[in-house]
Amino acid sequence: MNSANEIWVKIVALMEKEVTATTIGTWFDDAVAVALEENRFVLYTPSEFKKEIIEGRYIPVMKKALYELFSADFDVLVLGEGEMDQYQNPADKSGRFLPGTEEYTFERFVVGNSNKFAHATAVAVAENPGQSYNPLFIYGESGLGKTHLLYAIARTIHKNHPDYRIIYIRGDAFTNELIHAIREGRNQEFRDKYRSADVFLMDDVQFIAGRDSTQEEMFHTFNALYEERKQIVFTSDRPPKEMLRLEDRLKTRFEWGLLADILPPDYETRMAIIKNKAIRMGVELPEEVLTYVAENITANVRQIEGTVNKILAYRDLLGNSVDSGTVTRAVRDMFKDPTDILPSADVIIDEVCKFYSIEDDALRGQGRTKDTAQARQIAMYLIRNMTSLSLKEIGREFENRDHSTVLHSIERIEKMKKQRPDIAEVLKDIKTNINARYE
Repeated sequence: MNSANEIWVKIVALMEKEVTATTIGTWFDDAVAVALEENRFVLYTPSEFKKEIIEGRYIPVMKKALYELFSADFDVLVLGEGEMDQYQNPADKSGRFLPGTEEYTFERFVVGNSNKFAHATAVAVAENPGQSYNPLFIYGESGLGKTHLLYAIARTIHKNHPDYRIIYIRGDAFTNELIHAIREGRNQEFRDKYRSADVFLMDDVQFIAGRDSTQEEMFHTFNALYEERKQIVFTSDRPPKEMLRLEDRLKTRFEWGLLADILPPDYETRMAIIKNKAIRMGVELPEEVLTYVAENITANVRQIEGTVNKILAYRDLLGNSVDSGTVTRAVRDMFKDPTDILPSADVIIDEVCKFYSIEDDALRGQGRTKDTAQARQIAMYLIRNMTSLSLKEIGREFENRDHSTVLHSIERIEKMKKQRPDIAEVLKDIKTNINARYE
């Protein structure tokens, strides 16, 4: 799960088991996922009234959904009207810097062979912002510590330069904020906010790829900051050259400075992370427990920490001793078997509509614009490949189109996938979003 939006889709799906679709449509229709922090999920709603209702009635339901997803306890922060800027900007009313990120320091970042280069470059940038490695581009799979380094950079710069204006934002949040600014006629206010930063930090920049207006805004924001020698740092799940839907002019600029990758932690680093996490929680785990977790949880730091949290939860809440049975159960929970349920045609069509910002009726109907026609063909292709529906049954989903029309669409996308890497990337991204609903 890479994006807050993907996690929000999962939360809503789990909430539907507890509350009605009408309830979700009434109170969460314009809610926007902002971020998933270490131990907190952040949601934004533009209505102060809805915020009060959500906080008063639905926080426990959301917490339950988050626990089902991560096997760990998460808090929920709901931002209301006027609070988004306060959240994204350096200090709150009490003067705290980036509240909720106090644990993310360089001292608490466990350094190993897999991440020492990224760590070293982040420290160098934090100590001399705008002087070298600008922009710094850190990339690697989800859960390896990229966000930790971003926060550590921000906190170090703030400590050394308290007058600096430091902005941290995620790629999808940047897009959502731009959309709201355009709708409300606040384009200049949006530009002034980001182009006046002394330090600009963007997490998961890959989410701006393929978004024309967002990329245009990023291009000019980058130029303005770079020319003023302001520090820019990006994180992503892939290097710029692999962002096939990212404009070439942005790829070039992202590569102007320094690229630093983070790989999954090796065994020694995993052991150090587990010990570090346990010590911070005031416990000492037996050596066999440390070894078992380090040998079995290898993908990322988040999984490792989630497993430790689970072990300690069994101990504290159920009174279980930390033995091999408890540890085995916690590890098993991190690797639940994937569901055998095939996605429905409705789910696939819904994700294609979201990806292309097209209404459901337009996709299923007779619209013939270039984007709509291609999106429809992609939906047919994905339904054919991800479900057991026949060509005739697929045609019924699109106003009873003939099976030969469906077959032509599928063959066209199959051909395009081989000839155009960008189409292959689109298919991959949409399939990831579809599968995320069932994980």
